[in-house]
Amino acid sequence: MALINCPECTHKISDRSVSCTNCGLPTSKIRFSIQCPECSESISNQSASCNNCGFPIAKPAPFRAVPPPLPTQNHTTIVRVNSSRKSKGVAILLALFLGGFGIHKFYLNQAFLGILYLLFCWTFIPAIISLFEVIILLFTSESEFNRRFG
Repeated sequence: MALINCPECTHKISDRSVSCTNCGLPTSKIRFSIQCPECSESISNQSASCNNCGFPIAKPAPFRAVPPPLPTQNHTTIVRVNSSRKSKGVAILLALFLGGFGIHKFYLNQAFLGILYLLFCWTFIPAIISLFEVIILLFTSESEFNRRFG
């Protein structure tokens, strides 16, 4: 396989392509020499066989610049990815270790309560409340947790 210049647009194309990928000029109208695969004699691309050894020269398969379209399906599958889904385990750990500062409230998208916990963290009241919230979260089912915070 060799690259040749298209006489129409001077774009480089394969000698085995059917037409120029740039301008569409058929390579059957382009005359160039190729080597016989059997005896390496230089022959015209228009020849059906080698003049020296008689080896048949196969015509190249059509070159497709654009791949064929993919088959379509009659149904559409929609996959909904909820990247904001909250983890019950993470909420419990945050309430247990950082609950006095209200970090678990920020995690559960309850910013107002998180700010209140931060404002009153020096009184240790939010820390005591968060211990009760840890117990409540432990006994909350996964579906109820996802319904409230998911």
